[in-house]
Amino acid sequence: MTIDAPALAETDLEQLYAPPSEHIQKAVVPELLPFHADYLAKATFFCLATGRESGLDASPRGGPAGFVHVLDTKTVAFAERPGNNRIESMRNLTQDDRLGMLFLFPGLDIFMRINGRGRVVDEPALCAELGEGSKIPKTAIVVAIDEVLFHCGKAINRARLWDPAARIERKSLPMPGQMLAAMTKQGAEVAEAVDAQYDHGVKNDLYG
Repeated sequence: MTIDAPALAETDLEQLYAPPSEHIQKAVVPELLPFHADYLAKATFFCLATGRESGLDASPRGGPAGFVHVLDTKTVAFAERPGNNRIESMRNLTQDDRLGMLFLFPGLDIFMRINGRGRVVDEPALCAELGEGSKIPKTAIVVAIDEVLFHCGKAINRARLWDPAARIERKSLPMPGQMLAAMTKQGAEVAEAVDAQYDHGVKNDLYG
């Protein structure tokens, strides 16, 4: 399908949508309140959005409850853990420090969002504080908060995200090894080896 319609301007959007209610606007605050800290103490997952002139990136972050540490009401920090070594988020922050954090809470139909400015540091004491057991991260991201807000969970319910009946059967979609083998034009033997390595890695090599 070809879309020939012109992009809408901001004034067009304002005509289509009513402004947010007063209580929604007042719910956006410039620092953490005690209940925000309570949620962060339970948080195990968020998506991190960053960008620079060459492009944008959104990537997942996860850990035990409270893995995002509250340093003060205007500052949080989290460890930068091993992934695929693209380190796109960190590369972006060296050029554009703006970031967004979108937290999901398993079983709850609410999001929490933090928008702010991030910097990558390798300060030993902070990295040690953010360690998991003997696994000390090489770097951490420190976030100066610009605004924090809660977001309604309609998307969670539309997606049936926490509904066990909505879980996708793993074998209904190609496995990582199958996809890599297809892209690199290799056979089933390679696909099986990659899948075995992937399955072990995502379960056992969490803090590398």
